Amino acid sequence: MTPEELQAARDRTVPDVVAGGLRVLFCGINPSLMTGATGHHFARPGNRFWPVLHLSGFTPRQLKPSEQSELLDHGLGITNVVARATARADELAAEEFREGGVLLAAKVERLRPQWLAVVGVTAYRTAFGDRRAQIGPQDRTIGGARVWALPNPSGLNAHWTARTMAEEYGRLRAAVDSTDPRHSA
Repeated sequence: MTPEELQAARDRTVPDVVAGGLRVLFCGINPSLMTGATGHHFARPGNRFWPVLHLSGFTPRQLKPSEQSELLDHGLGITNVVARATARADELAAEEFREGGVLLAAKVERLRPQWLAVVGVTAYRTAFGDRRAQIGPQDRTIGGARVWALPNPSGLNAHWTARTMAEEYGRLRAAVDSTDPRHSA
């Protein structure tokens, strides 16, 4: 991928990977330029979403970004708070996050996932006006879905390792499995 091809992806949107009634709808902050260029979510090298999803037990093997549609077979999907691709999330205005939160709430209402998992607690705080939110389950529901704020899997997030992220994603998976009738004993 050339620098020119990446720059040409600025402001592109990437289709969601969604269906009605998902177990978990993962919600990224916004697409990276690599995601915009390839059309595959979490495509930037160094992004830990796909390894962490597998390490936490959501998928039986580590999927490649180009295999994102296979998430639907596991009752999982992907969307974003803000639809347009940028090089860094700090290029987005707070108003874009708030508008994205309104659109996301409507999408969740329409799709009815059991859980909405926002990957990036700062994005969650801004999009939903909850300045006190911490990583983990939230007290609110959005469109009938329970909500969990997860650490951002970006390689730029040095506060979390793949292992510690997988532990937190695993906490969500355990909560999902405990509330999903398809996984009860």
